[in-house]
Amino acid sequence: MTGPTIAVHHVRAVLSGARRAGVDTVPLLQAARISPLLLGDERARISADRFARLVKEVQRATGDEFLGLGPLPSRRGTFAMMGLACLGCPDLGTALERAVRFYGLFPGGPEMAVTVGGEGGTGACSDGSGAGAGTGSGYGAASRAGYGTGSAAGTGSGYGAVSGLGATPATAEFSIRTDLRPYPEATFLAESVMIIWHRLSSWLIGRRIPLRHARFAHPAPAHAHEYELLFGCAVRFGSPRTAAAFDARWLAAPVVRDEAALTAMLRRAPADLLSRREYGTTVTERVRRTLVLALRAAGPARLPEAAEVAARLAVSPATLRRRLQEEGTSYRRLKDAVRRDAAISSLAAGREPIAELAARLGFSEDTAFHRAFRRWTGTTPGAYRLRPRAAGGAAGAPPGQQS
Repeated sequence: MTGPTIAVHHVRAVLSGARRAGVDTVPLLQAARISPLLLGDERARISADRFARLVKEVQRATGDEFLGLGPLPSRRGTFAMMGLACLGCPDLGTALERAVRFYGLFPGGPEMAVTVGGEGGTGACSDGSGAGAGTGSGYGAASRAGYGTGSAAGTGSGYGAVSGLGATPATAEFSIRTDLRPYPEATFLAESVMIIWHRLSSWLIGRRIPLRHARFAHPAPAHAHEYELLFGCAVRFGSPRTAAAFDARWLAAPVVRDEAALTAMLRRAPADLLSRREYGTTVTERVRRTLVLALRAAGPARLPEAAEVAARLAVSPATLRRRLQEEGTSYRRLKDAVRRDAAISSLAAGREPIAELAARLGFSEDTAFHRAFRRWTGTTPGAYRLRPRAAGGAAGAPPGQQS
């Protein structure tokens, strides 16, 4: 299966809270089928499903949904109850207000807020204090016509295109008000809260919400270049607060999930919340999906050229290049990432001969594939495949033992 891969520095961050609590992390890695030897290789990457399994194991071992990284633990089941509280909301804006108020009931957790205003995202505010709750005016005078569905008109919660702002596009902003910088692994904690908030919001309405920008209070980390791919927008560091901005019209989008869908999502969690669900609302996702499907096609794989993908999307090659650039990426980068993730997934499964893998990924000769893989991971395909076995991992485990 082809899917995104996770850099090893995220693995070390996930383990740090458990390690500080005195938990032996080796069994956690083994349960997730991750070789402990990979932690010493800065360029190593693991499959997203193994990373999700590791997160689940750390949450179980620490009894903390914040992985032992926050000022106080968040008991397991808290997120599920928050999700249930959001399901009865008519629209995303009401759901986010309820989620912020829900977490505001628990001391020690990150204090969050949603604000709506002009381009800068300043204006009316909803935070955990409960001020304005249920009044339908927490985000200013609003009209649901801004979302364009009209399906929830007249319900009185008042989310949508914010009026009274002239021609300036209305911007909504989700922010973390707590200063997380004093805490160990604050970078990872802030990043995780923002990712999960964004993924949850998109899941609630069944549409991927494009972000206008994201900003973080901490300085730029060594892996700063990964953030634009994670969030699909421009990212700034060293800002006054950690926040992500999006078009305020999304607040009027109706919540389309029910309790059965929540139960299914929680059963797969955190995989669904950590992945970038392809709702098809960005050009990047549509291009990536086209490339992934090409690799899965029967017969010899051939990744389409940029011009072919542009034709499938009914745009010119120049328009495709411009839109990908606006989303912080390029066709070459997406093609490289899809090849890299497919290679790592195949080598981790341990069943496909390396020569066949190279041909499937479109490399004309083995040596070209070896050079590309060393550039991606710092090691050779053969060494990458053997390393988990040497560490007692389960790369070659029978299918019944795989996660």
